[in-house]
Amino acid sequence: MCGNNMSVPLLADAVTVSGAERETAAVIFLHGLGDTGHSWAEALSSIRLPYVKYICPHAPRIPVTLNMKMVMPSWFDLMGLTPDAPEDEAGIKKAAESIKAIIEHEMKNGIPPNRIILGGFSQGGALSLYTALTCQHQLAGIVALSCWLPLHKAFPQAASNGVNKDIAILQCHGEMDPMIPVRFGALTAEKLKSVVTPAKVQFKTYPGVMHNS
Repeated sequence: MCGNNMSVPLLADAVTVSGAERETAAVIFLHGLGDTGHSWAEALSSIRLPYVKYICPHAPRIPVTLNMKMVMPSWFDLMGLTPDAPEDEAGIKKAAESIKAIIEHEMKNGIPPNRIILGGFSQGGALSLYTALTCQHQLAGIVALSCWLPLHKAFPQAASNGVNKDIAILQCHGEMDPMIPVRFGALTAEKLKSVVTPAKVQFKTYPGVMHNS
C-alpha cells in the first residue's frame, strides 16, 4: 500500500488484489452488511484478470437500527428493507462520497474512470448503484448483486447531469431471496431504466438462489 492512500480513509485499510500485469483497469467492490472486504477479495482473486486491480474496502462499524442498534460493519444505517422504509439519507450520501474519493484516487494513479467498474452485494450493491449514478465521472459499469437503489425517489433528478446515462448495469438477484425479495430487484431494474439508457440495464434472476452469490 502506498502512503498516499491515507488521505482516502476507506482506502487505507481496503483489501487490494493487485494485477499480475500493469494495471489498466480497476474494480471497486463493496461488501454487504456485517461483512468485510476480505471475503470478496478472496472470491475476486479466483476470477481475476491480470491487468485489473480489485479494491475491496471495509465499511465503518456503526449501530444499525434494523439489527436492534447492534454495532457492525455497515455503509449506512438501515431502518428497513422495503421500498417505502425510511432511509439514512445523510449516511448514504456520506458513504457515496467516500467511494467517490477512492475512484478519484485511482484516477490520479492513472486509471481512467471509463476503466473503473463499481460493484457490490446487498447493501454494498445498493451503495454502488447510488454512487455510480451520482458520480461526476463516466464509469465503465456497475455490478449490482441482490440489492436495491437507495433514495430511489430522488431519481432520475439526482443522477449527475446524465454523465453516466449510458453506463452498463448488470443486476443479479436470487429468486428465493428472503431478505431483499426479487420483486424489489425487479422494481429497481425498472427504476434504473428511467435513469440510464434502458437497453443498458440487464436484470438476471436465478431460480432457487437465496440472499447469496
